[in-house]
Amino acid sequence: MKPTSRHAGSPVIPTPNDVPPLSRGDLETGRMRDLYTLASGGTGHALDDAALSASLTRTLAARPRRAGWWVFAYGSLLWNPLFAFAESRPATLHGLHRRFSLYSMAARGTPTAPGLVLALARGGACAGVVYRLPAPRARDELALLWRREMVTGAYRPKWVAAAGRDGRRIVALTFVLRRGHPQYAGDLDLEAQVALIARAAGAFGTAHDYLARTRAALAAHGIVDRYLETVAARVATLRTSGG
Repeated sequence: MKPTSRHAGSPVIPTPNDVPPLSRGDLETGRMRDLYTLASGGTGHALDDAALSASLTRTLAARPRRAGWWVFAYGSLLWNPLFAFAESRPATLHGLHRRFSLYSMAARGTPTAPGLVLALARGGACAGVVYRLPAPRARDELALLWRREMVTGAYRPKWVAAAGRDGRRIVALTFVLRRGHPQYAGDLDLEAQVALIARAAGAFGTAHDYLARTRAALAAHGIVDRYLETVAARVATLRTSGG
C-alpha cells in the first residue's frame, strides 16, 4: 500500500486558507527543512543530511534482534504517513502517553504565534497504530521519515514494545520528546494548550485541523482518546465564542 504523493514548491509559508498537505516531495526536496530554517531566521536547529544519516545509522545499529520493520504512529503519521507500508494495525504502547507538548513554529504555527503538536512523554499509555514497512524498502522509507520527524532534533528515536489487540508483542520504532529541546512547551495546562491550538496556523494548516485529523484517524481504528476529546471540545467552544 503506497500513500498518495504530491509535490510542493518554494518554502514560502502560504495562508491558512490555501494549504497543501505535507507531501513526500516536501521531504525529498528538503522543503520541510527550509521551512524550519526560514521560521527560525536561519538560527534554528534543522539538521543537515549528514546529521540525519548519522542519527538513522545509530538507531538501526540499536535495532533489537529479530525486530521487524514496524513504526508506531500516534499523531500526524496516523493520517498522513507518506511512507510505503505493507500493513497496519492498532496497538498500545505502555509507559508513554500522547500530549500536546511540542511547539510548532513552521508546520502548524509561526515563530510569533506557535501552534502545538503531539509528542510522547513519560508515563501512562498511548493507543495508536503500527505500520509494517516492506523489508526491501525499509531503510529508504526510514530515511524519508527521518527528514520529517528528526529534521529539528526535537524527538529521540526509540525502539519500543507495543501490544496488538491480539496480545502480540510488536517491537516498533517511535519518536519520543526531547525535553531539553527549544521547542519543548513544558507542562502547559489545558487552558494554555487550547488557546494555542485554537488560533495557530502554519505552512501545512491549522493546529486545530491537526487535532481533528488525529481524532478522525484514531476513530477509524476504533480508538477514542479522552484527552484529545477534551481538548477538541474546549477548542470548539473557544473558536465558536471567538475567544
